Amino acid sequence: MKTISTLTEHDLTKAFELEQICHTIPWSKQTFFSNQGDRYLNFKITIDNQIAGFCICQQVADEANLFNIAIHPDFRKQGLAKALLNHLIDTLITIKSPCPISTLWLEVRQSNSPAIKLYQTLGFNQITVRKNYYPTADGKQEDAIIMAYTLAL
Repeated sequence: MKTISTLTEHDLTKAFELEQICHTIPWSKQTFFSNQGDRYLNFKITIDNQIAGFCICQQVADEANLFNIAIHPDFRKQGLAKALLNHLIDTLITIKSPCPISTLWLEVRQSNSPAIKLYQTLGFNQITVRKNYYPTADGKQEDAIIMAYTLAL
């Protein structure tokens, strides 16, 4: 059974293990554990009580930033990332205090075409390119595509 719920402090060790599996250059443990708290909307998606994915999103004023999303390789291409993002968007739309969230922002590696396609399918638009933003495994740099989803006008 698939369930989406809040990523809690109890989940962080398992989610960090997933971070290590999913990303070529994962966040450090310190960075991962520090992206929690009152300003964050962090969710997990579980299959039969096993964490299959997570997302980390921070809200600041009337904007939100999707900092990280990961789906375990064994669970990819099953619509889990889409379900997780739709849940995040639905939650952001309900926020009214202290002010409504108007835009959800994200950065994605230029080479990550499956993610870019997913974001476009959900209604994200490319805003700009941030040159040489992401480090690569071979020591070079890769551009980031900056995308936005409008939640409120």
